[in-house]
Amino acid sequence: MKLKCGIIGLPNVGKSTLFNALTNSNVNASNYPFCTIEPNISIVNVPDKKLEILSEIVQSKKIIPSTIKFVDIAGLIKGASKGHGLGNKFLNNITEMNVIIHVVRFFDDENILHISPNINPINDINIINNEIIQFDINLCTKLISNLSIKNNFKKNNQIIDLLNLCLNKLKKNKLLNTINLSIEELIILNKIKLLTIKPMIIIANINDNKLFSKLYLDQLQFISKKYNTINICVKLALTKINKLQNYFLDKIIITSFNLLNLITFYTVGIKEVKSWSIIKGTIALEAAKKIHSDIKRGFIRAKIINYNDYIFYKNENKLKLAGKIRLEGKNYIIKNRDIIHFLFKV
Repeated sequence: MKLKCGIIGLPNVGKSTLFNALTNSNVNASNYPFCTIEPNISIVNVPDKKLEILSEIVQSKKIIPSTIKFVDIAGLIKGASKGHGLGNKFLNNITEMNVIIHVVRFFDDENILHISPNINPINDINIINNEIIQFDINLCTKLISNLSIKNNFKKNNQIIDLLNLCLNKLKKNKLLNTINLSIEELIILNKIKLLTIKPMIIIANINDNKLFSKLYLDQLQFISKKYNTINICVKLALTKINKLQNYFLDKIIITSFNLLNLITFYTVGIKEVKSWSIIKGTIALEAAKKIHSDIKRGFIRAKIINYNDYIFYKNENKLKLAGKIRLEGKNYIIKNRDIIHFLFKV
């Protein structure tokens, strides 16, 4: 499963600069609208100090962290859902994302163009939200119409009822990620590739001098209560010389990873210490397949060690004497930070 985090926003708000800072890339981030047309894509390591600690204990030759994919998507404008500014193309790019990272400008700079005469972060967020809501309204309406004329009435009626529920919420200007839905309903809606069902982070791109006008401060406080918000000076973060900004870059990566509903397990050895990312709730048999299909096919047992126990005892002999190694079957639900050795025979 290729998990992607899409960076979106209005033109000239710092999307490509943030992408460069997160991924150590050098994509064009010029000061004009639609500098980006085709998405820029890069894979990023997920920061994990626990992985480094494990490596120190076993003196492994290699550390292999989990990764996620970031995608820099071209700027959206008002009317994008109607095709303005190549809007349909850019919105369709978002359908392939698992998490939306929405960059919002919180600073004045007469040298950097903005689509409006005055910068108003809440208005800017509403422009983007309105476009993705309209995209979903159009998609729901089309799907309801198509499903209504197909044969499998019982199954289709269940989906139509769900889409009508979504349509009702969307017409009230609600993002679908703010309403309570069952796991089954979420699976259906994610397959349909609705935009507003995707988890979202707001990146408040602040000024490097840390001076806020009252408007920006009030709006930032309001937005932080309503959305999962991270404040960062994207321009300063790009330089990699400010430890605080580096911390916020790591926070964006880790928050994106967590919003994907992922957990981590480790395989530990002298050759390598490796982090594996899986969907929360994955059983041991499916986790084994993540490493290699042969391990799933010949699965016997999973040898499980709790991360904290491993750090305390530091070697398997002591862990075994302390009774801290468990053997679990194929239906064991993997826990976050489990250290696993799969026993198999093919």
